[in-house]
Amino acid sequence: MHDVLDPRDLVPDEAEQLAHSGFDVGNLTQRARAAAASGDLAELAQVSELLGRSVPRPTWSYVEPYDQATLEALGTDRHYPVPARQELAERIKGAWLGRTIGNTMGKPVEGLSRYEVERYLRAAGQWPLRGYVRLLDPLPDGVSGLHPDAPVSSLGTFIDVPRDDDIDWAILALHMLESYGPAITTEQIAAEWLDRIPFTQTYTAERAAYRNLIRGHRPTETAVVENPYREWVGALIRADVLGYVNPGDPREAARLALVDARLSHVANGIYGEVWAAALLSIALTVDSVEEALDGAIDYIPHTSRLAEALRALRGLHRDGATAAEALDWIDSTLGHYNWVHTVVSAAIIAFGLLWGRDFTEAVALTVSAGRDTDSNGATVGSVYGALHGVMGVPLELVGETHNQVRSSIRDFDRITIDELTARTLALVPAAARVPLEEPV
Repeated sequence: MHDVLDPRDLVPDEAEQLAHSGFDVGNLTQRARAAAASGDLAELAQVSELLGRSVPRPTWSYVEPYDQATLEALGTDRHYPVPARQELAERIKGAWLGRTIGNTMGKPVEGLSRYEVERYLRAAGQWPLRGYVRLLDPLPDGVSGLHPDAPVSSLGTFIDVPRDDDIDWAILALHMLESYGPAITTEQIAAEWLDRIPFTQTYTAERAAYRNLIRGHRPTETAVVENPYREWVGALIRADVLGYVNPGDPREAARLALVDARLSHVANGIYGEVWAAALLSIALTVDSVEEALDGAIDYIPHTSRLAEALRALRGLHRDGATAAEALDWIDSTLGHYNWVHTVVSAAIIAFGLLWGRDFTEAVALTVSAGRDTDSNGATVGSVYGALHGVMGVPLELVGETHNQVRSSIRDFDRITIDELTARTLALVPAAARVPLEEPV
């Protein structure tokens, strides 16, 4: 766990963040890690001060703005034709089911490397993965450890959708839009965080922003004060509902994502949420994952590391690369990023969507990449469900378990997928509505 209250985590992580975003940190990363290992707080304080003076490397070629005006100007005003109301309801329900199922499929092996995941699943007799992960005890040789929640999120261990922050944030987004509508502000989002979600159920960038709010900092200062996780995947996992409620209107979905993301993230961290929101908005209205991906990328700066990675994955797929070759490219080109960084996470999401031929394979390939398997699996499942609706999600994965959702969001524990679907559909702008003939 990256502890936002402990300089032994914050200072080395800040050195890594600066190095990955184009700053010349010299030997400060090594100094920070050595000081953290020895508990030398004085040295950590000195390194932190020096990191604050670091300057961009002259060879850095990426341009990654994150001011509101620049990002709101990106993309096009294109509106995609919205399906008839019944089909839209089926797609929204498919997206909610896909998100919860994809999250649960990846949760037990979260944090493992690509090779550890394969070793574990082979030992479990589940390679390639076609459902929920079995719980093995003892662990196979070469597997460092499962997620702490594996005993309650593995095959046969749960009776409801297991609680996870990837689902909590989607539920909270629904509540916030119900409360404030599309005119919601970042300040209102901050107030809802403090009111609805416990501090201990937030992680990395969100926990740092939460801590900053408690200390009296205001948005968007909350995103940058002692927050080395400001480009990690936390904002991306908050995007889905912003797309769900704006089918066919990726510009509005992207705008809402910017309002939300800037509370805790900058640059590629913001781009990840903007991209995912636009992706879901488009996916609810088209039948091709390629069309959705090609439309969503327009809403992030083309000069960014995220756009470069997404273009590369799209090109590999277009050129006929195999799934293994695509994973090799991710490992070799993006492997220097932390396993929950937005750039590598979004690349894995695009990989699963492009190379997966059905729902289960799309999520399974995503999980096979290792790293943030539950977050990435959740987004892939969400997009696939949005594209293909309820019928695209295998019934055997829904079963008796993926009907009620455990959540730490106040007043939402054990909410049903049907209620989430109905409440989401109610937020879709009237212009996109046609009569609904029967309940979903």
